[in-house]
Amino acid sequence: MCGNNMSVPLLAEAVTVSGVEKETAAVIFLHGLGDSGHGWADTLSGIQLPHVKFICPHAPSIPVTLNMKSMMPAWFDLVGLSPDSPEDESGIKKAAESIKAIIEHEAKNGIPPNRIILGGFSQGGALSLYTALTCQHQLAGVVALSCWLPLHKSFPLASSGNKNLPILQCHGEMDVMIPVQFGAMTSEKLKCLVNPHNITFKTYPGLPHSSCPQEMAAVKEFIEKHLPRI
Repeated sequence: MCGNNMSVPLLAEAVTVSGVEKETAAVIFLHGLGDSGHGWADTLSGIQLPHVKFICPHAPSIPVTLNMKSMMPAWFDLVGLSPDSPEDESGIKKAAESIKAIIEHEAKNGIPPNRIILGGFSQGGALSLYTALTCQHQLAGVVALSCWLPLHKSFPLASSGNKNLPILQCHGEMDVMIPVQFGAMTSEKLKCLVNPHNITFKTYPGLPHSSCPQEMAAVKEFIEKHLPRI
């Protein structure tokens, strides 16, 4: 069954890495601030599974306060990168709705939410966490790389359906942009929202605000576990 991508603006332009056999699962992966879906599509194609489709949308360009209101691809506005920085609540919620629209589109086209993993890096990872935990469907899991939980001070309790959401969090120990301590605080907060046994927090010595082969191997293992071939 073929759906109309034009009804989901982010899907019309998204980079898609197709599976080589019947696609029974999907990974929606969100890039970081100022980036695009292309780089992550290349990285993810290196851990491709034959039955899994990767969807890497591009964030719209908006003025970003953190970068002197410069226009750049961003899922929502960023004022600062510390745990106490003010947050763009309306922008975060709006962005989450646009990602949920992709999930609904995939569901209508035959890939149910429990066969979808949401993931992202930095700001994209932050949005993936927020979206998955506020989604009416329980997803197959979340991959949260070098990121934080948005609106962590006022975060709504995850719906009971999301208590068993598997989360893989990865963070470089030499990250100066989003320090690893912020990742650790996020992990502790997540343990209050979902079953603590479902949270895996891995750190990588010497890794700055980027990814590495060991991290991608962990991501592949997580995807294989939670999106098995059916």
